Amino acid sequence: MANKTWQQQWSFDFTDEAALEAEMAEAEAREIALVESGPCAEAVQYNPERQLIEIQLKNGAIFAFPPHLAQGLQNASPSELEEVWLGADGLSVHWDSLDADFSIPGLIQGIFGTKAWMAELDRKGGQQSSLAKQQAARANGKKGGRTKKTQPL
Repeated sequence: MANKTWQQQWSFDFTDEAALEAEMAEAEAREIALVESGPCAEAVQYNPERQLIEIQLKNGAIFAFPPHLAQGLQNASPSELEEVWLGADGLSVHWDSLDADFSIPGLIQGIFGTKAWMAELDRKGGQQSSLAKQQAARANGKKGGRTKKTQPL
């Protein structure tokens, strides 16, 4: 294996004020495009009667979710949940006292926390027992239970 020397492969001058200004303008334009095209909120509140966090989107839609689904909100009191505020860009919600922050697009996609938090939610969801599950299990048991797995030839 030949010994190759390291060589700089970029030519960005971090001291160039004009390049920095151009990059900032480009980032601001991307943010404006995201706000105009994506789900952007204009209001957020905790509804204690329904026990839901309600997010009013600029397009007129309302997105709501129960706080127990969101990482960091599961044990919060109603008064703590009412201290929610909306980011200036309308793309995030925050609870300072709970140290909890969520992106609006993420919440709409069903992302209520880290990957580990979401995996735990999925695990708990599979363990839920309802009357319908109990009746289905009994009916299946009367038929002989689960079918045996067959071995491939």
